[in-house]
Amino acid sequence: MTIIAEFDKALRIGRPPNITSLFPHSRALIVSGKVIDRAMAAKGKAIAMAANGRNYFIIRGALMAAQRANAPLIVEIAKSEGGQKAYCAVNYWNMARIVDALCNELGITVPVAIHADHYGIKNDKDLAAARVEIPTMFEAGITSIAIDASHQPDDQNLLANIAINPCIPAWAGLETEVGEIKGNQGLSTVDDATFLIQGLNAHGIFPDWIALNNGTTHGLEASAAGIQVDLTADIHRALAPYKVNGAQHGTSGNSSERLREIADRTVTTKANVATALQMISWGLEVNDYGNAQLDADGNFIKVPGEGMGDELWAEMVAYANDKGWKKGDYKSLNLPFENRLLAQPKEIRDRMAKRVEEFAYRMMTEVFNGKDTAPLALEAILSAGSYDLGAKGCRREDPARWTREQIVERAKALGSNKGPAGNFDD
Repeated sequence: MTIIAEFDKALRIGRPPNITSLFPHSRALIVSGKVIDRAMAAKGKAIAMAANGRNYFIIRGALMAAQRANAPLIVEIAKSEGGQKAYCAVNYWNMARIVDALCNELGITVPVAIHADHYGIKNDKDLAAARVEIPTMFEAGITSIAIDASHQPDDQNLLANIAINPCIPAWAGLETEVGEIKGNQGLSTVDDATFLIQGLNAHGIFPDWIALNNGTTHGLEASAAGIQVDLTADIHRALAPYKVNGAQHGTSGNSSERLREIADRTVTTKANVATALQMISWGLEVNDYGNAQLDADGNFIKVPGEGMGDELWAEMVAYANDKGWKKGDYKSLNLPFENRLLAQPKEIRDRMAKRVEEFAYRMMTEVFNGKDTAPLALEAILSAGSYDLGAKGCRREDPARWTREQIVERAKALGSNKGPAGNFDD
C-alpha cells in the first residue's frame, strides 16, 4: 500500500465519530489521543508534543512543525485556559474547528489529537457540572481528555475519576493525574500513583497517561529544580504492569538535557508545552529551552522584528501594568488581545507562526525524538482497523477489594505530604 493509500484509509477509518460528524468532508486526520500515545511507544524513548494552543499562531506554527517533522501532534487547552472562565480565546469548544481548518488549509497529513487538558474537578459541585460539560466538549470535537482531580485527597481523586468516566467515550485518549504541579513541594510518590492506577484498574478504567508532580511548575520557571527524573522513572517502573505511560507537565524552563533524559529513562509519551510557545509567538527573547528572559529592570525583552508588532506589544505591556499584573499574569493577555493579534498584517502574522514552528520543530526532533513517528500512528490505526484502539492494559485488580468504603480506608495508609495549599492551576 502506498503512503497516500495508507493515509486515505486511515482518514476513512481513523477519525472518531464526533469528528466525522462535525467535519464530514475534511482531509484532516484528527484522531484519538490513544493513537499518538501508541506511536510514541512503538518508536520507544519518544515523546509527542502537546502544544497548548493559547492563541491561533501557536496552533498554526505547531502544526507546520509537526508536518515538517513527520510527527503526530496533540493540540490542547487546559480548563483555566479554555474553559468557561478562560483567559484564552481558543477554548474547548472551538479548538477542533480551528485545527481542522488549519489542517485543510496547510495540507497537514500527520495525525492530530484534540486534548482537553487539566479538566479540574475539585469538589462535588465540579463533578456535577462536569457530567453536563464534558459531553458538550466531545460534541465539539475533543478526542482526548485529562481528568485532574489531583487537588483533592487521594481517595476523592480516585473516586472522582471513577464517577466521571461514563461521560468519556471509550475510544478517547485518557489522562489522569496524581499530585498537583507544585514544583518540589508535595511531590508524587510511588504509593500515591499506584493507589490511583490500581483503583482505576479495578473499575475497568485503563488510562493512557498519568501526570505526576515530579518537580516542575506551570508557567515561568525561575528555579533550577525542574523535573526529577529518578522519581519519575521509579513511579513508571512501579506502574509498568498496568501499561500506563507518562504525561510530562510543566516543561517550560526545563533544559533540553533534562527533557531528553525524561525521554530516555522513562515511559513518557506526552509532554505539554505551553508558556514557552506563548512567549515565542509574541516575539519575546527566550533561552534555548523557551524560558522568557528579563532585562536588568525585570521586564520581558521584545525582539525587534520578531513576533507581534512592537507597537502592539507596548500596548499589551501598558495594559498589564494598568492591571498591576506580575510577569506570571501575562498569560491573561491572550483573551483581550487575540483579535488585535489576528488583525495585524499578514507578514507579522506569518512570522509569529513561523517562530513557533522553528522552536517546536527543534523540540520535536532534537529533544523529544519524535521525528518520523507519524507512520507509526497510521500503522496503529490500520492495525486496529478502527478509530478505537482499545485499552493497552487489562484488569488486574479485584473490584471487590476496591469498593468506595475500601478506597477511603486504603487512602488513610498513604499519608503523603501534599505540599502547600493554594491555586496551582495553569
